[in-house]
Amino acid sequence: MVLKWFVVRVLSGKEDVVVKNLEKRIQAKGMQKKIPRVLVPFELVSEIRGGKKRIKKRKIFPGYVMIQMEVPEKGAKGKEGEVPKLHKGIDEEVWFLLRDTPGFGDFVGGKEPVPLDDEEAERILKMMEDPSKQPVPRIRLNRGDPVKIKDGPFENFDGIVEEVNPEKGIVKVVVAIFGRSTPVELEYWQVESI
Repeated sequence: MVLKWFVVRVLSGKEDVVVKNLEKRIQAKGMQKKIPRVLVPFELVSEIRGGKKRIKKRKIFPGYVMIQMEVPEKGAKGKEGEVPKLHKGIDEEVWFLLRDTPGFGDFVGGKEPVPLDDEEAERILKMMEDPSKQPVPRIRLNRGDPVKIKDGPFENFDGIVEEVNPEKGIVKVVVAIFGRSTPVELEYWQVESI
């Protein structure tokens, strides 16, 4: 038997619930060897709010869960030399445990589940496990973008982004005050795109 990663569609926003349900069922059936890992792929995102930097987890693929499970090799024998019963290329017992789990959708790959390439699975896991990787800033503003200031003394003013400083979490916005263009430094969370 070989361990492979599969991707499963679930309801968006219910990924963690489906993972918990699967983990409980796997534990109850004693199938930890056949399904060793179930996870929601995430990345770390930094956000600066009130001058404080916070790091949050953000789902990389909302509406999807990754499952690592055993896949029988061609001609593989199970317990006592018997050939395992398969359903769509997956151990029948595993297939029905997964399909009967509340919130479980369907496998990515069409009628027959298709495992991820080993390189693709490794890349996704490295995104999650590499602590040296800097969190991705949660700002999507560029120079020249129109914005509306939503907090501070210039609340409800419109302006144009002149400069973005992701390290400090600051955006320099040019605002028209009394007919003059005035640059104002604001934190990311104080502006929103128009």
